Amino acid sequence: MQRKAYVTGTAALLAALLAGCTSGSGSDGATDDANPGDAGTATVAAQPGRYRTLPEPCGAVDHDTLDALLPGIRQITDPDQRDKAYQGEAALTYDTDRKVGCRWKVESADATDRLSVDFERVVSYDNTVSDDDQAQKLFAEKETAADLPAPSSSPAPASPTPSSSAPSSSASSSSASAPSAAPSKGAASGSASSSASPDASSSGATPTDLQPRALSDLGDEAYLDDQLNASGSTAEQRTVTVVFRTSNVIVTFQYEEQPMALGAVPDSKEMQDRALNLASRLDDALGG
Repeated sequence: MQRKAYVTGTAALLAALLAGCTSGSGSDGATDDANPGDAGTATVAAQPGRYRTLPEPCGAVDHDTLDALLPGIRQITDPDQRDKAYQGEAALTYDTDRKVGCRWKVESADATDRLSVDFERVVSYDNTVSDDDQAQKLFAEKETAADLPAPSSSPAPASPTPSSSAPSSSASSSSASAPSAAPSKGAASGSASSSASPDASSSGATPTDLQPRALSDLGDEAYLDDQLNASGSTAEQRTVTVVFRTSNVIVTFQYEEQPMALGAVPDSKEMQDRALNLASRLDDALGG
């Protein structure tokens, strides 16, 4: 009887110990359950960008647009050489999901024209920064580096020569009617540029409404730069650059023209009109 009582007492002791362990485990479980709750209050990862791929760059510009930008392309008599000129040359890249580009160069009797188009898909590796925000930051850096002149709606000063005073007045009223900071594509072809273009072509100066500026009707944000570079004894080369951002993709293209004749100056308005037409087409292709 004593042995049975001992066994019974031992069983009771084990039961008590097990109950204590179970109670402790429950307490620890409550503590562990609190951790997921804490994680739920953490910052939600930023959203990825709209674009996961990029277009094929050499096929992004159609033949009609190339004909306008590179007039000498239609002067190429050899069909194979002309087709090669239309195809362009793909830019060297090591990650076609992130950056692609294409280059064209055509020489004619009048000028040498060059065109380059680059697409960059921006990806943020910071979970707290979205792809769009990272692209916006990179675009701002490009715009700052371009050093665009401060926007101004004040009229351009009249020319001191009597013969050009009337056109200058017309240009002033045209400039005052629409701020030059972000003109529409139609503004680039307004009366101000047409009246001032003869003086601009002869002096190399750029009319106010054709100066480097931000663009308000292209992508999420955009700007245009226009630079005229004199190379000593050679003809002056004009480079029109357009950069725009649509979501997490930044598109950059440069359009260059260098006349063959010394002293000739590429027409700013004509080149900007062509560049803006291409920019609009590329933006539409991206679905912007």
